[in-house]
Amino acid sequence: MDKEDLNESIDPVILAIDSGSSSELARYFENSISLNINGQQGDFSKNQAEQVIRDFFKKNPPLRFQLVYRSETNPKLSSYIGEYQSGQASYRVFIKINQLDTDLKIYSLGFVKA
Repeated sequence: MDKEDLNESIDPVILAIDSGSSSELARYFENSISLNINGQQGDFSKNQAEQVIRDFFKKNPPLRFQLVYRSETNPKLSSYIGEYQSGQASYRVFIKINQLDTDLKIYSLGFVKA
């Protein structure tokens, strides 16, 4: 898979965060995912993680989200850093993705107040 395919495949994740859609975002979660929501850290099942993210989006509705950094040196593992702006605060978003064939799975996600 070349870099352009990978760039396109992260787009739905970016859109899901930008629109505050936990259900859309959860489609890309691993069965077990490591979450860090402003210092509250832990490993969650896909369903638990979706509820945690839904709660976060409810408390911090998105104004905008944009990627500021991407590391795609390893074709199987990619890291992204974004800036998430809500009415209450700004957050740094850390996304770690495992690339399995054409499937993209988030295995680590963090929202840390900037």
